[in-house]
Amino acid sequence: MTHVANKTVLITGAGGGFGRQLVRQFRAAGAKLILTDVSDQALHDVVAAAGDDLIASVAADLAAEEGCDTVAATCASRGVVPDILVNNAGIGVAGRLDNIPRDHWESLMQLNLLAPMRLCNLLLPGMVERGSGHIVNVSSLAGWLGSKGLSAYCASKFGLRGFGVSLAADLEDTGVHVTNIYPCFSQTAILDSPQFGYEERRTVPAYLISDPSDVVARMIEGVRRNRLHVFPDKHSRRIHYVTRFAPWLLPILDRRMQAQSIKAAEQAD
Repeated sequence: MTHVANKTVLITGAGGGFGRQLVRQFRAAGAKLILTDVSDQALHDVVAAAGDDLIASVAADLAAEEGCDTVAATCASRGVVPDILVNNAGIGVAGRLDNIPRDHWESLMQLNLLAPMRLCNLLLPGMVERGSGHIVNVSSLAGWLGSKGLSAYCASKFGLRGFGVSLAADLEDTGVHVTNIYPCFSQTAILDSPQFGYEERRTVPAYLISDPSDVVARMIEGVRRNRLHVFPDKHSRRIHYVTRFAPWLLPILDRRMQAQSIKAAEQAD
């Protein structure tokens, strides 16, 4: 059991849709907060929302190695090893890989996959030495299901899933735990990610979109229970069962979702 009250929680991507809910719900649970996002502007509202429970905030571009170093240095300057590290920061991009500018998908890989690995590399030694800690990786259902038009995004989330599973094995008996989160689509800015190579913009059907507050509530419950895998919404749970027991259905479901995305975009117009 991982206790949250009076623990120090480092949240990356704190100004985003999941980030704001993470700040609100961890604070309500009695945690102290270290918040980071790409700019002071992105952090402005959540820093105010954190109130007296804020230990530090740091604007850093985690897609660059120097940004991760800055976050770790901020923790060290306050004499703090986070009890819980939430690797939440991430971006998306859609389209066939050869249609996406290289700098877009390389930045995505740097932020979605390498930043969590770098932060763990920097912060894990202190957790292991203390004998307690928790790493939370916000992966995605895209970490289980390769979907048309999302090759770069899926690569990052498959990688983050594998990293978390292997890291959990490495950390067995150290007192440090790992939780991977696999939401389906949620009402966050990632729904507005850039798209390349499509004649018309694709739109996610409304019935597939979850509420970030519900996702974060299940995430925190999974952390409390030291669960390695958390599927926080009904669609992620259903698709996970399909991947295990009827994988032949996946191409059919993907084609159906692609058609529904086109139809949703047409209706939005």
